[in-house]
Amino acid sequence: MNRRILSEIPPIQALNSRIRTLTVGLVEGDDPLYADVPKPSRTKSDRKPYPTPMKVLIRRAKEEREARKAQPCRMLEEPPDNGLLVPDLVEVAHRVYRARESVLFGISKLLGVIPIQRCRHCFEVHVGYVGHEIRTCTGPSSGIRSATHEWRRGGVQDVIYFPKCFHLYDRVGKPRVGHDERHSVRRIPAVVELCIQAGLDLKKYPTKRRTKPVYCIEGRIVDFESETEIDETKRGLSSVLKKSQSEIDSRAKNEQAGNANFDALIYSDNSRDLSIVTLESWFEMVSGVRRIMEKYKAQTCGYCPEVQVGPKGHKVRMCKASKHQSRNGLHAWQEATINDVVGPNYVWHVRDAHNGIPLDNDLKRYYGKAPAVVELCVQGGAPIPEQCRSMMRVDVVPPDRDEVDLVA
Repeated sequence: MNRRILSEIPPIQALNSRIRTLTVGLVEGDDPLYADVPKPSRTKSDRKPYPTPMKVLIRRAKEEREARKAQPCRMLEEPPDNGLLVPDLVEVAHRVYRARESVLFGISKLLGVIPIQRCRHCFEVHVGYVGHEIRTCTGPSSGIRSATHEWRRGGVQDVIYFPKCFHLYDRVGKPRVGHDERHSVRRIPAVVELCIQAGLDLKKYPTKRRTKPVYCIEGRIVDFESETEIDETKRGLSSVLKKSQSEIDSRAKNEQAGNANFDALIYSDNSRDLSIVTLESWFEMVSGVRRIMEKYKAQTCGYCPEVQVGPKGHKVRMCKASKHQSRNGLHAWQEATINDVVGPNYVWHVRDAHNGIPLDNDLKRYYGKAPAVVELCVQGGAPIPEQCRSMMRVDVVPPDRDEVDLVA
């Protein structure tokens, strides 16, 4: 009997070591399939990583300085640096603006069907009827509560976050907003400002459109367009707007028809179709913003979430993050990424939101994450998109709570 038990032990040990190897590889992130799972938030004293390496930035600055010395007065040829629009991105800007309105409309309707939970002490968000039990709270007195979250009902601003920036009337001639102008210049969502600079015209936010490129004289932008030419340009733009009024009306009708379709979907209790349309609008907006940001620059602070769309950051002394005393409240500007302009609040993915069982803290290594918009639409009935399957860890089967000790 004892000999038979001893003969059965090696296969069990081999199986246990095989499971342990698989688990360690999953946790440490050796598998490239899970490299896109978002990492925990950095500490407040650390600076954001630079999207472009510092050596590349230094080399570009040296090349620009040498070109300025070789040719002190030159006409800028490449849009949008010369003040002109990029023709291929005008329609993209309109699509991004319409997609943003569709996403906000769809989220507001889906929250009536699928609730969202928000922690009372930190910025953690969870999509579902019951909040998770994963101990990741970093708010006040989190140590007393063992980093356990206290949930309350959330809203649209918890699902998706659009940071605001100052609206620039002339992004080339006056790219910076001074500290004394902080109350006179309006602040709008950075996505809307990006669309306006790319060619979207809104009556509430006027902007200057040029027909001739600007000149760069010893590093300063000079505009030789006279007042009469500016008046003629305004007249030409007004005539073009009148001619394209039918197109604008057709777009407005399409938007109204889209909103009517949203209402029809909600009133008919068809949240699946609404989730699919909202998810498609989300990916259309993200892809459009990424395409626009390849040409139109945006800046972000290296220590706080402040964003400014334009070639330079503003001079408003409003930074309260780490080391702001040494900068006299000015922001430490650097190149912005799409996550700085469109804040995708990542949440834990719930496989079955209707069973009422919260996510366990001991099994968090097996859970995936996804943007809150994607998770909300997936729980609403939309299929899991291919670009988020690895992040959501769809192919990982989490063990039961009583099986944790067998695989850990």
